[in-house]
Amino acid sequence: MTSILNNISDKNDNVLLYYKGNWQPSETIETVKFPFNGEEYCSYYVGNPSIVNKAIEHANETILKMKALPLWQRASILNKAADYFEEIMDETAQVLVYETGKTLKDAKGEIQRTISTLRFSADAAKNLHSETIPLDAMKGGDNKVSFSIHEPVGVVGAITGFNFPLLLAAHKLGPAFAGGNTVILKPSPGTPLTSMMMAYAFEQAGLPSGALHVINGDVEVGEAIVRHNSVAAVSFTGSSNVGKKISEQAKYKKVLLELGSNAATIIDKSADIDIVVDKCIAGGFSTVGQSCISVQRIIAHEKIYQELQEKLKERVSELKTGDPFDEATDVPTVFTQSSKERIGQWIEEAKQQGAEVLAGGQVKSRILEPTLLANVSPNMKVFYEEIFGPVITVIPFSDFNEAISIVNNSAYGLQAGVFTNDLKNAWQAIYEIEAGSVHINEVSSFRADHMPYGGVKDSGIGKEGPTSVINELTNKKVVSFQL
Repeated sequence: MTSILNNISDKNDNVLLYYKGNWQPSETIETVKFPFNGEEYCSYYVGNPSIVNKAIEHANETILKMKALPLWQRASILNKAADYFEEIMDETAQVLVYETGKTLKDAKGEIQRTISTLRFSADAAKNLHSETIPLDAMKGGDNKVSFSIHEPVGVVGAITGFNFPLLLAAHKLGPAFAGGNTVILKPSPGTPLTSMMMAYAFEQAGLPSGALHVINGDVEVGEAIVRHNSVAAVSFTGSSNVGKKISEQAKYKKVLLELGSNAATIIDKSADIDIVVDKCIAGGFSTVGQSCISVQRIIAHEKIYQELQEKLKERVSELKTGDPFDEATDVPTVFTQSSKERIGQWIEEAKQQGAEVLAGGQVKSRILEPTLLANVSPNMKVFYEEIFGPVITVIPFSDFNEAISIVNNSAYGLQAGVFTNDLKNAWQAIYEIEAGSVHINEVSSFRADHMPYGGVKDSGIGKEGPTSVINELTNKKVVSFQL
């Protein structure tokens, strides 16, 4: 264990829960296992609905204290937390690799993005300003002055996914605290450690006691948070099926859902193929393809389809699999054995339906080889479902209208990439693709952490990004004066 984990563990090295301003045990202990080899890394305490209720009660009592914090102080706390992660970069990266199985390079990239997200949240806090309303624009509004102010919604229930446990926690906590809210955070089962390190960072940064509670657990803990009457808003990152259940359970609460996708990238005949290949390989196989905007569906013009296939095949075949701590490793293992088996079954099913495996497709020990599939069709699971693994599919098109139709023929709509030097096609893609974001001459996996980020259809509700989330997690109160 690292020194930080020792600071938040009991005498038996079990990582404690963080609630009611203290590090506390519970009745249940579970274990983080290194996805690469299945070996036990660290044990941690798991919460229950009773602990959730206690945490929410304390969070509710702390709302006025958080609301009273001036904006500069909220920003200062966020920046101090970011400073802390800069100091413990190497230690945090080690923990991230052990709990997620991603490469050390990807882990350090996640920490850098976490630091940026906290700093963007600090900037957003300092820019949380009132808006004036010209009441004299209507008859009877003479000699009246009006403006709006931002007030926190209250207790926020935040539930994160396993693929970016530290970064997703930052995207939930940073804007929530910038807006003056309190938070109950539930990390994904199996990846609780970096969220606990986040709690420790905020504790060291001077966050008021009771503003943050981190409760590990599975479905019963999540449901206890979502259903509780004192929780004003729920922010969830995960699968579309779970997101729909949360939306039903939350009833009249404000709900922000960042859900799944089978992200598409169109390659027009005018695109620079070498640039496309570089970006698609990075966008499809970094973090083992376990990202909801990972490049999954490549839709390529028939004139460049064969050349693109060959270059992608060559590059995918060169990717190195193995230990995520090995600097030579490009693609380690997927997070769980069940995910590996599911993806393998989908590949076999696609092969039976006529798909061709150009590269990879085999399971070696606990590792699923990075895979490239051609001759796929829209009725195959590898194309219309979310793979969430190291698999890219390629399909041709002859007309740009057809390409957009293929992209839109999906239950999802998070992000899309389009490579083209044809301005008309670029604008058509911007206006006609059904997605939360369209990136021209960039892959679907592009994301800047301060930009509005979120999807349509089954890909979610609302936008992430610090400024966007602050607007979601604050209420505008309108004030007027008769002069």
